[in-house]
Amino acid sequence: MNDIIKNIEAAQLKETVDEFSVGDTVKVYAKIKEGNRERIQVFEGTVIKRQGGSSRETFTVRKTSNGIGVEKTWPLHSPNVEKIEVVRYGKVRRAKLNYLRDRVGKAAKVKELVK
Repeated sequence: MNDIIKNIEAAQLKETVDEFSVGDTVKVYAKIKEGNRERIQVFEGTVIKRQGGSSRETFTVRKTSNGIGVEKTWPLHSPNVEKIEVVRYGKVRRAKLNYLRDRVGKAAKVKELVK
């Protein structure tokens, strides 16, 4: 049983993974299936956390839509994630930005990392 799961996970691994880290503002191009049609929907927000490793690694993106915080979590190697595009790099000192959930407006911003 365990070997079957490992084989499936190894088959789904992507060769190239987009480089991003916690605090970055990213656009996630996700495939949405509606009936027999398939389309790509863009979700733009701040990466709150990355967790797990290898084939089971996931990342969570948070954005505010009409004053309400929305979070989505995707597996990094999911076939439903078309691509991840970094809009701006964030300067943070933590691995997980859970404190952003309690903040509103400008206080919820992350400083931009100038390279």
